[in-house]
Amino acid sequence: MSEYFKIGKLAASFGLKGELVLQHSLGKKTALKGLETIFLEEGKDNFMPYFISAASVKNDKEVYIKLEGIDSKEAARKLTPKEVWLAAADFTSFAATSSPIALLGFHLITDNAEDLGAIIEVIEQPHQILCAILLEGKEALIPIHQESLDKIDRKNRKVYVSLPDGLLDIYR
Repeated sequence: MSEYFKIGKLAASFGLKGELVLQHSLGKKTALKGLETIFLEEGKDNFMPYFISAASVKNDKEVYIKLEGIDSKEAARKLTPKEVWLAAADFTSFAATSSPIALLGFHLITDNAEDLGAIIEVIEQPHQILCAILLEGKEALIPIHQESLDKIDRKNRKVYVSLPDGLLDIYR
């Protein structure tokens, strides 16, 4: 199975011909030039491809997007507010390396060298980033901020953190 990364959501319909506003957290202004397909999750781990017929920049966090087969405002509204996913290869092409979302798929490593697992979601907040991982089968939210982040090893796709005592015990 291909790996998919969540980049944002279809926030609203726009105009009368089925255009949508895609709110993304790719970390840079983009018109998604060259991107052919986005994926919407129809059920648990069931991703439906939608083909892009046109896209243009609205601002640094939003893109106007037109999908094939979505030709009316009503059809577009049915797709809001669905989350938007990209295939792994497309994700690495479009995500800014400096943006927090670029950490998706990296492994979290504690200060005592324990590999907690891969980051499956990045939630941006004003003073920190929360990285969601699966810890012993349960979703765990690990805060990443100035005091907890030790190092990011982009080459080996690892994030080294120093976590507060007892944080992992909450999830175990």
